[in-house]
Amino acid sequence: MLTPTILRDYEALSHAAALSLAARLESSPHALLCLATGSTPVRTYQILADHARRAPTLVRFMNVVKLDEWGGIPIDRPATCESYLRKPLLDPLRLHSRYVGFTSQPQNPSRECARIQNWLAVHGPIDTCVLGLGINGHLGFNEPADALQPHAHVARLSPESLAHPMIQDEPVKPTFGLTLGMADILHSRRILLLVSGAAKKPALQRLLEGPVSTHFPASLLHLHPNVTLLTDTAAA
Repeated sequence: MLTPTILRDYEALSHAAALSLAARLESSPHALLCLATGSTPVRTYQILADHARRAPTLVRFMNVVKLDEWGGIPIDRPATCESYLRKPLLDPLRLHSRYVGFTSQPQNPSRECARIQNWLAVHGPIDTCVLGLGINGHLGFNEPADALQPHAHVARLSPESLAHPMIQDEPVKPTFGLTLGMADILHSRRILLLVSGAAKKPALQRLLEGPVSTHFPASLLHLHPNVTLLTDTAAA
């Protein structure tokens, strides 16, 4: 059963999430973090980076894998998941040599997914997976469906994903998604789920009430033994 910890606002949620990640890195310095992007976790990454600048040994051995990416958008565009990780975290802490992620314009998307999956097979499993909650229950680009893909794959984007605020001002719209699969996520040792804002309230309620269904992928988190769910009062 998922039990939310409710923080007073987005800033308090972000501080709690960053402190959780910092504590994990202190106890497991070589941890592999899988990081989602978007507006919800970005402040968490900023606070974690600030903390690591004051205590640089915190991230000396940390590795990062990007959860997903918009397919078809140039990688240097501000709307990419890459940009949402580089600006608050990767660039300030110079983590590039210990980071891997999907490229956004691969010549062969399926081969790109195989590249990431092969890397994860060598360097995994994921220690801590940071997730956001899609309004239709998607995790990464694991979209609602009759069956979900277990590993890295090319995803057909749902209308809800195509309406995401990240890409609304982007002149080049994505034509597909690249994402780790549900088995990759559920094999993580720990999951940190962040839910913020009134727009996520219906999705959070549906997640907490169940049932478990592939048509609401986040509900599969009920099957994981170590999920920390942080939310703010607006979402709760």
